[in-house]
Amino acid sequence: MFIKVCSMSVIGMDSYPVSVEVDVSQGLPQFATVGLPDASVKESRDRIKAAIKNSGYSFPRNHVTVNLAPADIRKEGTGFDLPIAVGILAAQELIAHDSVVGCLFLGELSLDGSVKGVRGVLPAALKAAASGINSVFVPAENAAEAAMVEGIRAYGVKTLPDVVEILSGRQDVSPLTVDASRLFQSTNQYDIDYSEIRGQEQALRAIEVAAAGGHNILMIGPPGSGKSMLAKRMPTILPDLSFEEAIEITKVFSVAGMLNSGQTLMAVRPFRSPHHTISDAGLAGGGQMPHPGEISLAHLGVLFLDELPEFKRNALEALRQPLEDGTITITRAAVTASFPAKFMLVAAMNPCPCGYFGDRRRACRCSAPQIRKYQGRISGPLLDRIDLHVEVPSVRYRALAEGRGGESSASIKTRVAAARAAQKKRLGDAGILTNARMTERQIRRYCTIDEESHHLLDMAIEKLGLSARAMNRVLKVSRTIADLEGKEKIEPAHVAEAIQYRSLDRGII
Repeated sequence: MFIKVCSMSVIGMDSYPVSVEVDVSQGLPQFATVGLPDASVKESRDRIKAAIKNSGYSFPRNHVTVNLAPADIRKEGTGFDLPIAVGILAAQELIAHDSVVGCLFLGELSLDGSVKGVRGVLPAALKAAASGINSVFVPAENAAEAAMVEGIRAYGVKTLPDVVEILSGRQDVSPLTVDASRLFQSTNQYDIDYSEIRGQEQALRAIEVAAAGGHNILMIGPPGSGKSMLAKRMPTILPDLSFEEAIEITKVFSVAGMLNSGQTLMAVRPFRSPHHTISDAGLAGGGQMPHPGEISLAHLGVLFLDELPEFKRNALEALRQPLEDGTITITRAAVTASFPAKFMLVAAMNPCPCGYFGDRRRACRCSAPQIRKYQGRISGPLLDRIDLHVEVPSVRYRALAEGRGGESSASIKTRVAAARAAQKKRLGDAGILTNARMTERQIRRYCTIDEESHHLLDMAIEKLGLSARAMNRVLKVSRTIADLEGKEKIEPAHVAEAIQYRSLDRGII
């Protein structure tokens, strides 16, 4: 008896339909799986046998062949357990053949027949809807993901018998429905606010400029000056996500298997803060079958790297291409996968190994060669890709004790949202939403400056040795400063402020 069941293989952010073909024929008892399965798929044979028997069904005492087609795509993960088991039961006529037509099955089986959660249900459901499939059977803990897709009937199942009963019509179960628009409209609440920051007006201004244009920013200052406090509050001033952006972020977390049980939608911008001991693969993504790393998990949000020089050199250099392109492509022997990586890089570092070079209260214990070596851990090409370098000095006691709180995040967010709206109006037709993502052609078109501004840039290039890339970064930041002020043209004051945000180029530290 031959039966065909539909499933999905998730590679990177893409999903590929997989036909699970099951043939039960006369012959010695044997269970063979073909079609380029990996080790986790091959191991499923014993799980499936036990799950079928422990669910009260009999496993066929015949030759069972399972083919995962097309055979030229690598099959990875435990999500094929459920479709293979359904195919075997259908081949035994325990499930009507026509009941599996137009259905997608994904799920891992436990030995007792329960269905466990898997990665990548949301992109699989999106692909299923595009392929004309109207019903999906997924683990109950992943059902909310699938229910997000319009035109899909999502059935969350807890056990293998649940699937059999639903397909046989003996159990009347309504598909899960989710009001995505209502969930998305919920107000984002934060326990932190920029009004709690005291005495860092210059750094706060730089943070606002970075948020308004989606620029990367590096903060340099002694320990305890407030760098981490400033960085952690960045999401509170970023514009709210659109529904399409929320879906993009949710897809990444679904592929990574990092959605909480029953979680439907990532409605807030991610803030990722990996430890400096993270590996290259942990930061950029990787594995035999590539999985997203921290830079992809920070997509459309913030990636905060504290103590930047302490990160491995190879890990930092892996950031260069994603910072430019907004995507990262990982190639392995068996597969090539691409992940989105449009994130804001917010980094912090001390000026020297002891942390007190240039501090007005504590003396630095480091020699000049030690300082140069420490700062040299960050390569010039990486610094070129960071738009703003801002000093964060230590705050005096009186400013902490008597100073009033700064401006609230809500107030700053209003200006940031207005600047972002201007950028979307200007660049939206090209699919670009922030000044930081402007191309060379768009810089020439939208970042025109007058003769006085040209003179300022000429002096900056002469004295600071700015590269062509750094010069373009200055122009982009100038454009953002003008947008914050509601100006159509970039003025010399905007260019001068943008040049000031190149601390490392000026050799101040």
